[in-house]
Amino acid sequence: MGPSPHSTSPKPFPRPSPRCSPDLVRIRSALLPWVAFAAVHAILIALCLFGPGQPLGDVDWVYRTWVTTAVSGGPVPGIDVPFVYPVLAFVPMLAAHLLAPGAYALGWLALVTLVDAGAFAVLLGRRRRPRRLAAAGWWLAFLLLQGPTALARIDAIAVALVIVALLVLARYPAWGSALLTLAAWVKVWPAVVVGALVVTCRHRLRVVAAAAVTTVLVVAVALAVGSGGNVLSFITQQTGRGIQIEAPVALPWLWQAALGGGSVIYYDRDILTFQVSGAGTDVVSALMTPLLGLAVLGILAFGWWAQRRAAPFEALFPPLVLALTVALIAFNKVGSPQFISWLAAPALLGIVLQGHRWRLPAALMLLLAALTQVIYPYLYDWLLVANPAMLFVLTVRNVLEFVVLAVALRAVWTAGRRGSRLDTARDAPVITATKE
Repeated sequence: MGPSPHSTSPKPFPRPSPRCSPDLVRIRSALLPWVAFAAVHAILIALCLFGPGQPLGDVDWVYRTWVTTAVSGGPVPGIDVPFVYPVLAFVPMLAAHLLAPGAYALGWLALVTLVDAGAFAVLLGRRRRPRRLAAAGWWLAFLLLQGPTALARIDAIAVALVIVALLVLARYPAWGSALLTLAAWVKVWPAVVVGALVVTCRHRLRVVAAAAVTTVLVVAVALAVGSGGNVLSFITQQTGRGIQIEAPVALPWLWQAALGGGSVIYYDRDILTFQVSGAGTDVVSALMTPLLGLAVLGILAFGWWAQRRAAPFEALFPPLVLALTVALIAFNKVGSPQFISWLAAPALLGIVLQGHRWRLPAALMLLLAALTQVIYPYLYDWLLVANPAMLFVLTVRNVLEFVVLAVALRAVWTAGRRGSRLDTARDAPVITATKE
């Protein structure tokens, strides 16, 4: 029987629209943050190597000199002679030499990139939750805006250690405390994070014990290899410093220099920094260290007040760490540009734990990083001659530090005001599970 005249030929099935397989989507999602990480670090490395303003000055002229002297049989900083940094700071400096004996700067940049990669992996986590991805993106933006000093200073090592420590505190408070203490033996500032942890968490005995054991081990090893009192020399090496030109407290004398008021900018060959000199600088310089100590103690007391009102850890700890960290910058007579890198650690913790509630401080810190890169290294020569336009940029940057401090203190106040005095609230875990 032939086909009916009314019959039609069967229509072919429509072809499915091309779509990525679920496995390909997962692979792409997993690789994208790392592609961004590699791109940002490639840009920063290029800026360090080829950018104006000698961004690798400390690495090439200071760190390399210390290391080459030591490996040639000369004194080891912190062991044989006094050291401006805590004794563990020499370890990454030596590691950079071992990575690239004939190209120290490249070895340093490779080392910092590897350390950053480790912190970045911990930040991303296994599940790639939205808040962690947002924090990772923020950190890459912060590094890019900060510029070469994000890699070209010893502070980069301490920052990465603190980031990892803050992110593992939830499950491993003792290990987190130990990591923070190790970081403090690279650069002193993470010690205030340990203080904030002691004030706010319920495992304070475990935290103190871990910090104490770590410190004892570091000092014992240093003494065993013959450091003597040099292991603590970093404490006294900083006390005689003058007022560095980038510090907020230097602004009145910088403006006097710009307006012909008698203040001058000079280079301190012992400390290797530019400082201000004028009427009253010696007195103010002597007062700044106790003022900094009082600011830190006052903020810790404020955090203790909030904790006594049973403020949730995840609401109190990040802004308290931020307030302490900003205070160490804003009230410091040393104003090195790399200090801004310290802000990354509390910012990342705040974004991971509180998400969009950290939009304001996160945005302000990005602006701080960008302004800092404008000042150093590219237009630093303008600052050395007290150019009014550059002084205006520096003034805005330094005032913004106090704005961030105020925002952080307000968050601590809010956490304490909303806290309950119920004992059940005080028994909450170190970091309450939050939706990321």
